[in-house]
Amino acid sequence: MAAILWILIIVAFILAFVGLTKPIIPSVLVLWIGFLIYQFGFQTGNLSWVFYVSMVLFTLFIIVADFLMNKYFVNKFGGSKMSEYAALIGVIIGCFLLPPFGIIIFPFIAVFIVEFMQQQDVSRALKASYGSIVAFLASSIAQAIIMFIMVVWFFIDALLIN
Repeated sequence: MAAILWILIIVAFILAFVGLTKPIIPSVLVLWIGFLIYQFGFQTGNLSWVFYVSMVLFTLFIIVADFLMNKYFVNKFGGSKMSEYAALIGVIIGCFLLPPFGIIIFPFIAVFIVEFMQQQDVSRALKASYGSIVAFLASSIAQAIIMFIMVVWFFIDALLIN
């Protein structure tokens, strides 16, 4: 039974990282599924309260950082509020139509169309579109790093401390 639980935990962690390129999968929440499988699946599986407090803080940080990075980069590259929404819709459509490249291509196209319709300026629309790509990539890299730290901390707490 322990082997099956460990396989489920590992699968949850892998799916969490897959979620970085498939926004339909809520990455950080899937990490939590792995943590909770360990917590409730093993009788000796008591992760420390420091671990859980830290994971909650990391989770909140990921959510806030994702929002702020998107807002920052789209605004920095001249995009409007509508462009932020267009980028989000483009990511969702892109992950279904042309994964994994669609999550970069469709937001770029969506932001370009929205900005061009608003300002009738190709260079400004391209610049804002580029901002949506930079925001997505920066956010994904930051999430991957934080999630990696969370997984390593889990294994340290689960295997070395307990």
